[in-house]
Amino acid sequence: MGNKKYLDKILKHILNNTKIDHEGEELYVPFTNHSFGMFFPSLFRKYYHFYKYCEKQFGLTEEEIDYVWDQWEEIILNKIKNGK
Repeated sequence: MGNKKYLDKILKHILNNTKIDHEGEELYVPFTNHSFGMFFPSLFRKYYHFYKYCEKQFGLTEEEIDYVWDQWEEIILNKIKNGK
């Protein structure tokens, strides 16, 4: 896997550009121009657009994308659960 500091910067960028609308129960993500219902289960699995976004924008490998996805997903699920 690549440089963890670089991957963490990418993760921070994606998190900063992920918007949670608790009132409207929508999740806005930078890797697609669609929003998702926060409780829509299929969002929280390996997502094609996320892979393509990370590959094109940052030149990440599949292993690196898996790392960023796993971190992003855990943080977002915690934010939704805790109402942040």
